[in-house]
Amino acid sequence: MPTAAAPIISSVQKLVLYETRARYFLVGSNHAETKYRVLKIDRTEPKDLVIIDDRHVYTQQEVRELLGRLDLGNRTKMGQKGSSGLFRAVSAFGVVGFVRFLEGYYIVLITKRRKMADIGGHAIYKIEDTNMIYIPNDSVRISHPDEARYLRIFQNVDLSSNFYFSYSYDLSHSLQYNLTVLRMPLEMLKSETTQTRQESFDIFEDEGLITQGGSELLIYGRPVYVTLIARRSSKFAGTRFLKRGANCEGDVANEVETEQILCDASVMSFTAGSYSSYVQVRGSVPLYWSQDISTMMPKPPITLDQADPFAHVAALHFDQMLQRFGSPIIILNLVKEREKRKHERILSEELVAAVMYLNQFLPPEHTIIYIPWDMAKYTKSKLCNVLDRLNVIAESVVKKTGFFVNRPDSYCSILRPDEKWNELGGCVIPTGRLQTGVLRTNCVDCLDRTNTAQFMVGKCALAYQLYSLGLIDKPNLQFDTDAVRLFEELYEDHGDTLSLQYGGSQLVHRVKTYRKIAPWTQHSKDIMQTLSRYYSNAFSDADRQDSINLFLGVFHPTEGKPHLWELPTDFYLHHKNTMRLLPTRRSYTYWWTPEVIKHLPLPYDEVICAANLKKLIVKKFHKYEEEIDIHNEFFRPYELSSFDDTFCLAMTSSARDFMPKTVGIDPSPFTVRKPDETGKSVLGNKSNRDEAVLQRKTAASAPPPPSEEAASSSSEDDSGTDREEEGSVSQRSTPVKMADSGDSAKVTENVVQPMKEVYGINLSDGLLEEDLSIYTRFVQLGQSQHRQDKSSQQLYSRCPDGVIKLTPISAFSQDNIYEVQPPRVDRKSTEIFQAHIQAGQGITQPLGKEDTSMYREYIRNRYL
Repeated sequence: MPTAAAPIISSVQKLVLYETRARYFLVGSNHAETKYRVLKIDRTEPKDLVIIDDRHVYTQQEVRELLGRLDLGNRTKMGQKGSSGLFRAVSAFGVVGFVRFLEGYYIVLITKRRKMADIGGHAIYKIEDTNMIYIPNDSVRISHPDEARYLRIFQNVDLSSNFYFSYSYDLSHSLQYNLTVLRMPLEMLKSETTQTRQESFDIFEDEGLITQGGSELLIYGRPVYVTLIARRSSKFAGTRFLKRGANCEGDVANEVETEQILCDASVMSFTAGSYSSYVQVRGSVPLYWSQDISTMMPKPPITLDQADPFAHVAALHFDQMLQRFGSPIIILNLVKEREKRKHERILSEELVAAVMYLNQFLPPEHTIIYIPWDMAKYTKSKLCNVLDRLNVIAESVVKKTGFFVNRPDSYCSILRPDEKWNELGGCVIPTGRLQTGVLRTNCVDCLDRTNTAQFMVGKCALAYQLYSLGLIDKPNLQFDTDAVRLFEELYEDHGDTLSLQYGGSQLVHRVKTYRKIAPWTQHSKDIMQTLSRYYSNAFSDADRQDSINLFLGVFHPTEGKPHLWELPTDFYLHHKNTMRLLPTRRSYTYWWTPEVIKHLPLPYDEVICAANLKKLIVKKFHKYEEEIDIHNEFFRPYELSSFDDTFCLAMTSSARDFMPKTVGIDPSPFTVRKPDETGKSVLGNKSNRDEAVLQRKTAASAPPPPSEEAASSSSEDDSGTDREEEGSVSQRSTPVKMADSGDSAKVTENVVQPMKEVYGINLSDGLLEEDLSIYTRFVQLGQSQHRQDKSSQQLYSRCPDGVIKLTPISAFSQDNIYEVQPPRVDRKSTEIFQAHIQAGQGITQPLGKEDTSMYREYIRNRYL
């Protein structure tokens, strides 16, 4: 057992599916192809799923022998060489799961993947392509006429868009939760939760729809990764007008948990590195409400479906949030407050009444904070700056909730305390800070207005995160800097993805729209996005809703019952209390879970207690085993790597994609720049296109890293392993523009700037005699500078060459600007270094007992 807890790296990262007439054999291996597992799937059962896992770890030689025996035993005639009894069906990188409609089961495999982000050395992959294979053999298949239609509906959910997974990092939980689990005392983890090694065939199981993006912020050569993760709830999921409000269990529509992670990429380890995260939530108003789309209106009227005077559904929802995030829960309501015809205001009035009712029973220090702000009204006003007002709200929110960071406050913040930093909330612990509470933002659709508000809150939190890691001197970020432009692009991609999934189109109003700096061409794009959203809501949302219900398992096809397309509504599928007797209702006053309220402001899910420990699966590993060796998993020393295929060089970078390409510009990503100075605008400016073409590097024009694809097996490799076909990034070409000889002088004139403009002095001109003598004097002063003991200090004496000898005065015993005392080395370290020198000369030292036993233990664990 290691001295500290560590995340387990999945031992199955490459898969090959082999086929015989009676069975499928799913052969999985780790990335180094040193350990193998075999899963046997029976094909003789027409409707049942029979899976056999022998729980044995094979070596490469053992797997080859096993597959050879299977091939020989399944041939039609003994000794026949022409035909094979074992067929290689497909190569994959993971298993999404098994699904059944009206006939037998299907297996869904991930056949292509692409690395999209990196968190502490843990790779995050995007699913690029999948393969759905029917398991039962054709001889036992019982056909059903509606099977093909269910299969088509299921495949309408495109798994190759915005589904992500990791072999070693838990994407379904926040960074704060994951690192809190790793910091648990080992004595507690050794108790009832410990299980044996290789308990099951580890496969990837999706927890919901997750969108992610990662970018690199380069701060004077120091790489900092900014990662944005969105976790969409799989409960009460659906499309825009068909899923509104909340269901009977308190799950709201379009609920998305957004987390921004900041990490210092120069240090990879979770224990030694610096990591910070901030979480916020969006979701529909937690009430029973809907909109009737049969009227074919752009804005259908809002209807409250049920009277809820005791805020029962809101109580269930906020109880869930207190359990997941702690207190305070802050509601930022962006719906309209003043309207000629009462429309959005219906929701505001009901939500205010619900919050006021629930708050009167909560302890005063844990009450729900409600912030109403009519964003649409302020947007129309010419005198009000929307983002300035949002920035004020963001500052107050971040101060109340705090953020997560895994290191204590830096010493510089103690020496030079900042007023804003001292007012920061959250929970301060010896190892850093914890975020307690969360901001819940909503408008009617939770798309355009919500995304801009979340961007402003995220921008404010990003400043505090950078300050906590010692990267900026004040927790404040300005617009029109490379860092904020990179962060804004991340949030716009994030908002476009969520808007496409829920509303059927990209964002209509963006951050530039609310800053009122959007170009005139943006208005036509907004109109097209509005029309696209209206068309999707009117004609295609019903089919998309059926696909979501089938994909998430909300509807289970059953023989003899109505089919999915025959249901008049899916209300009964999402509201389970309509199909059974009402359970015992909660108290109208004590509406929270007692265990949750005891541990506030900390979230109950992160508290170390018996109930939470039962949710963990703990396995014992030796400290040298590869299941917890993140160094080998990240660097992979056993395979050949090239710079073109390295993820950190292909990801979006502030220095390459946003910093101006001209010489003499401050490279800091926190410097405010004019709109025409950014790297992206230079590429679009016709007058500077020649300069951009000449100075652009290959990496700057590189497309995203290509999908990894399993290559077909060669005749020499029968072990079931496959090599990743990363795709040659070296095929990328630098754009070159051919210019005439007459134009070459003009191009050179644009690229090469005058030396006077760049350095402030023209070095080609001769120096003045006075300047030259000052420089010579400075050089001689530096050459003669040396240390003297304080006991032998003498008066200054002037040398014959006119150079003054100075005696350093310092609080330290031995130091000055030119000379540093070397550190003292103990005797043991000196002996080790001398033994190292002798070993290089061929003089070997005899191994001690401890070294011999350690080497034997390593060989036994690695190869035996």
